[in-house]
Amino acid sequence: MAASGRHRLIRTRLTAGAVALAALAGAVAYTVASPAERASAAGGCAPYESIPMGKYWINNNTWGAKNGRGWSCSWDVYRSGSTIGWGTNYAWSGDPNAVKSYASSVLGWHWGWKVQQSGLPVRVSDRKPVRTSWSYRVREAEESVYNVAYDLWLHDSDRTDWQSEPKHEVMVWLAKDGGAGPLGTKRERLEIGGAAWDLYVGDIGWNVYSFVRVGNTDSAHLNLDDFLQALVQRGLVDRTDYLSGIEAGTEVFTGKAQLDTTAYSVDVG
Repeated sequence: MAASGRHRLIRTRLTAGAVALAALAGAVAYTVASPAERASAAGGCAPYESIPMGKYWINNNTWGAKNGRGWSCSWDVYRSGSTIGWGTNYAWSGDPNAVKSYASSVLGWHWGWKVQQSGLPVRVSDRKPVRTSWSYRVREAEESVYNVAYDLWLHDSDRTDWQSEPKHEVMVWLAKDGGAGPLGTKRERLEIGGAAWDLYVGDIGWNVYSFVRVGNTDSAHLNLDDFLQALVQRGLVDRTDYLSGIEAGTEVFTGKAQLDTTAYSVDVG
């Protein structure tokens, strides 16, 4: 992702062969509401518009909009303790190999600290559990190229601000469609949290490690620290590094669809 004027290289694409939500849903034929139609719901469609949700905030992150044409909207649904529900829809065209948006929930650092009480950063060597649950649904009005993924940010210090470049970025892809693929090259397949994942390694000025689930899922119950420890064991992440930020959302290349998160939570420690 990018924010506050920061931009990163595009991700590559492999070419291999309920409340406001109810009004938007259809059983088979599905129509995505336009930005004007979404305006009456809680949230918004402005680039980088933020919605506070307790220790999280929703970021209508359109960092790659310059690579195409279209829009993204995001909104909140509910908050109960550390669990939230939220949604996003989008319509993008243009370069099918370039990400246009990553509407996402944010916990902790994202080029600065919007919310302080996040439980982050934590040192990787502390091995604190980072337990997360995520249930969601994607409905496509047009064929889309996208993923649904966590995005974790690591630094070599526990003192970070908006100027701090990350040392590592760790993505955990739960699902992908339309030929979407991660940055870098495949290194190996491994088992984490009862599922198989392909690990890709890339570099865009900082290291990018992507765990791509073998087989899509619309529900996850994971300890994200397991992925960090797997990288430590392979000498890719230092035990002295700090996990600073955790995001969860959908990276969109092209298409028209909606993601509804029915339940999402992250608990650190």
